[in-house]
Amino acid sequence: MITGLAHTAICVPDVEAATRWYSEVLGFTVLSPPYRMSGPAIERDMGELVPGPVVVRAAILGVAPDDRVLELIEYPNLADRRGSPASPDVGRLGITHVGLTCADVEATRRRLEEHGVRFLTRGIAEIAGLRSTWFVDPWGVVFILLEKSDDHRPYWRQPSAARPDG
Repeated sequence: MITGLAHTAICVPDVEAATRWYSEVLGFTVLSPPYRMSGPAIERDMGELVPGPVVVRAAILGVAPDDRVLELIEYPNLADRRGSPASPDVGRLGITHVGLTCADVEATRRRLEEHGVRFLTRGIAEIAGLRSTWFVDPWGVVFILLEKSDDHRPYWRQPSAARPDG
């Protein structure tokens, strides 16, 4: 039985550069700095998923030292995939975006814009008791930035006069 959500992994071409961007621009805490894994244990874990020899470079970032973290992951032995990231497409099948919460969506957006972050929406929307805006990281990963109207409730249980009807 599943007991929780542990992490979301984002594949990047350079784990050190991505770790700097996620910590300096988005303000994530580096919980585990970039490290390298190779050898029999990672071969047993991922040998059927990526061509061998399996080498993984990764870092763990979050806002608190718990299981809800981002894992930045690089596969240095895979063919060069440093081309331009795919165009953001929240309508494709599979994972489409990562939701982040903040205390003040306007101030956070301004700060991110000062760092050159590219936003996908022109402004801030209000929906289902939330204020939201969308942006993309340098590698094409889409994020929604959410400000909750009630910090004591999860984002999906915010009070709202009109809930979206799907």
